[in-house]
Amino acid sequence: MQPMSPQKDSTAWVIQTWAAFVMSLSMTTFGIVNLPVDNWVKGFMGMGLAFSVGSTFTLAKTTRDLHETRRLTARIDEAKVEKLLSQHDPLNLK
Repeated sequence: MQPMSPQKDSTAWVIQTWAAFVMSLSMTTFGIVNLPVDNWVKGFMGMGLAFSVGSTFTLAKTTRDLHETRRLTARIDEAKVEKLLSQHDPLNLK
């Protein structure tokens, strides 16, 4: 069984993803604040933005957790098969 190495993202990638997140959230918030509409419409759009961001984080975490569970289950199954194969002696006909 080969050891599973954790995925490592580069520092540049992490910085880029956080910068893109902060910029998109800031620019959308700026756009909502500067809309020529009543405050209740701005509030409604702001709540929609907050809900969208929160549900996106939840979806990403759930997808990641599901993927990691499947990988772990596959590793456990692989280890069981390897153990069975290592214990099997084809010349022993008992």
